[in-house]
Amino acid sequence: MEQRSYKYFDFILALFVTVLIVSNIASSAKIVDWGFSIFGVRMAFDGGTLLFPISYIFGDVLTEVYGYRRSRRVIWSGFGGLALTALVLWIVKILPGEATWETYAGQKAYDAILGGMTSGGIVIASLSAYWAGEFSNSFIMAKMKILTKGRFLWMRTIGSTIVGEGVDTTLFVTIASLFGVFPWSVFASLVLTNYIFKVGVEAVMTPVTYQIVNFLKKHENEDYYDYDTDFNPFTLGV
Repeated sequence: MEQRSYKYFDFILALFVTVLIVSNIASSAKIVDWGFSIFGVRMAFDGGTLLFPISYIFGDVLTEVYGYRRSRRVIWSGFGGLALTALVLWIVKILPGEATWETYAGQKAYDAILGGMTSGGIVIASLSAYWAGEFSNSFIMAKMKILTKGRFLWMRTIGSTIVGEGVDTTLFVTIASLFGVFPWSVFASLVLTNYIFKVGVEAVMTPVTYQIVNFLKKHENEDYYDYDTDFNPFTLGV
């Protein structure tokens, strides 16, 4: 495949990885309660839900403009960044705390807020859910673009998100609950609320997605179709 350089690709990659890392840290830090219920299920979500849906918007933009191959490299970059974050936070956790820090914060505070990101359960849940969800989203997006011949972008962005976020949310909460990160009593609430919120953000942000996609297609002179793409997620070449 011919190698091309793009003006904005690296910028989008950096934003994507940043959003992913920040949202995962926020996920382990706090569970937010919306204050109401739907069909008896309390509407509560982990803090990362506020930001994480944006990563799927980036994923849609990347696949739509640059194609599945380059999107695949970005997904793996995010995977590596998230794994490195978890490793660094774990190393910091096991290092001895300075005496003054122990008086106003202490190990218990660190474990309570960031401990989730260092536990095997949350790391496995985050990496597994992210990997499966993002690749599902990118695959569906690329295939739908071919089927629709590049039309109905809104259908492709929302449709791919419905699948990707469904895989991501269910897998993340299930694995995290199995490892005791979240209590099973909030399982249905976390899955339902996260899913509704994430898909809702994608739908609401559709006009913004259109603007970004149109801007990039014009200035990058690219509108890639994955006709001959190898969709193997473990192949890193473009």
